[in-house]
Amino acid sequence: MKGLIFTYALTYGGAVLSLLNPFYGLLIYLAFAILRPEYLWPWSVPAGNYSRTVAIALLAGWALRGFGKWEFGAARAFTWTLLGYWGWMIVSAAGASNQAVAWNHVELHSKILLPVFIGLTLIESTQQLRQVAWVLVLCLGFLAWEANWDHLQGGSRIRDEGFGAMDNNSFCIAMAAGAGLSFFLGLYERSWWQKLVCFAAAAMMVHVTMFGNSRGGMLGVIVTAIAALYLIPKRPLELSLVVVAALVGLRLAGPQVWDRFSTTFATAESRDASAESRLQLWADCWDVMQKNPLTGIGPDHWPLIASQYGWPSGKECHSLWFNAGAELGFPGLGLLAAFYGIVIWHSLRIAGRPDLRDRWFGDSARMVAAALVGFAVSASFVSLDALEVPYYIALLGGGSLKILDKVSLPFASRDAASPVSGLRWQPVS
Repeated sequence: MKGLIFTYALTYGGAVLSLLNPFYGLLIYLAFAILRPEYLWPWSVPAGNYSRTVAIALLAGWALRGFGKWEFGAARAFTWTLLGYWGWMIVSAAGASNQAVAWNHVELHSKILLPVFIGLTLIESTQQLRQVAWVLVLCLGFLAWEANWDHLQGGSRIRDEGFGAMDNNSFCIAMAAGAGLSFFLGLYERSWWQKLVCFAAAAMMVHVTMFGNSRGGMLGVIVTAIAALYLIPKRPLELSLVVVAALVGLRLAGPQVWDRFSTTFATAESRDASAESRLQLWADCWDVMQKNPLTGIGPDHWPLIASQYGWPSGKECHSLWFNAGAELGFPGLGLLAAFYGIVIWHSLRIAGRPDLRDRWFGDSARMVAAALVGFAVSASFVSLDALEVPYYIALLGGGSLKILDKVSLPFASRDAASPVSGLRWQPVS
């Protein structure tokens, strides 16, 4: 019953708030995209148009506010790659063999990409960016809590069923990205209880990737941890937190976890069937890319032609990057890689700047870079182009780029001794 009350309150209360201030509608839309109430509380929340109701009110409120401010500053290139990727998907869909499948996929991505663009036009302050970060952390943390509780009771829901139309791999990779986000948000916050919430959420997310039986998720956690160690200011407190986090992670990972992860980079002789099939799938996708280099075979079309390469009909290619290349061609792959690559690159540069008046920019740059680097690597093993979380983390990075030079004036930053000193002197714009 509580889940139903929560869902209705956010849906209809959020619709009203969206008309008054569309930014609040955006926050609620992001929360619904992650929580998916009808999956989270299926016994009390019936299937319904909760996100759609909020989205319609968000669009109306956005229009009433003059469609936000289209002054993107240093986020111009990031914004153009977002629109370019979206547009190229439409071009590819127009020439696809199965129009229904192609346009359904475009519609699915439009529900993700449009809110990101709207967010870029609405974000005007670091306080708004902090609110976005907290919405992501709290929602992902709550899902991690539910998954851990199910695991402690002997359940295997995430491993066997996934969550919200996501399989275990997609869910665990979202958790891995969320762990990096949550850890650095905890470093940014001053209040002890806020730090505790963030660090506890990060620990629960890491644990989910272990019992979720996802090699991609485990790899994402490891890469995120390496990126965090590289990015974190080299001071005793921060370094001690990294050591504690590493020890906790090693303690949570049992022999079965390490045995499972060890097959990720196994030799041809010891590689299991799942790992071997990925290499064969990627080779077939590469063949498709070479035969359809410009617009690909069409959005969501690889499963339709998998049988032509000897795979069961509907088989996914198990790589975000090969999937994008096969379905959208080399331009689509390049635009998607640039979308994430631009925000990662600029986040690394911001993390090393010694002239930031507002410490949010340095800490948020670290959380975005660590989370997206981990995602980019782990996504090489799973087809998850419609996973919302990394798009919304990229929104944090793009939003910071947009307002950085407007609100952050030079001063002697306490993070001047950054590990990315080779990048810190370059201007952002």
